[in-house]
Amino acid sequence: MRIGIVSDTHNNLKNCRKIVELFNDLTVDHVIHTGDITQAKTIEVFSQLDAPMSGVFGNNDKERESLGLAIERYDFRFIDPPLMLSWAGRNLLVVHDPLDLEGLDCCDIDVILHGHTHTQKIEFSDSRLTFNPGESAGIMEGLNAIGILDLETLKPEIIRF
Repeated sequence: MRIGIVSDTHNNLKNCRKIVELFNDLTVDHVIHTGDITQAKTIEVFSQLDAPMSGVFGNNDKERESLGLAIERYDFRFIDPPLMLSWAGRNLLVVHDPLDLEGLDCCDIDVILHGHTHTQKIEFSDSRLTFNPGESAGIMEGLNAIGILDLETLKPEIIRF
């Protein structure tokens, strides 16, 4: 199973359209958004994904009523962090801010996904992967990124655009 990871889109609709195009071209099985969607317009753009999307809300997701309605309309699944998933024999934990990990039991977690920092992170500790693809809402072409993760091999990949 290949998943796409995106974070901190901050309602940059131009970039979100490019992200949808990339994930669709890369034929991911599911997309995870690690928070800071910001507005319902972003969810409308993501409705063009060929894969389902799940995620967590971030600190800038203040328009919860309109976000919630859009998420429901497109049959996506978003919750306040943490989001626990079990796919392809792997346990995933999704948060927005890595500080949200404090106090959480991560013993049985294979993959931690987060955003918030706008900084790429690929870190293996024992057999656990912590992955943040980095910023996706910037205005400088080539410095934005999304992530792809093969859950079978735990091989992360950064795609810049």
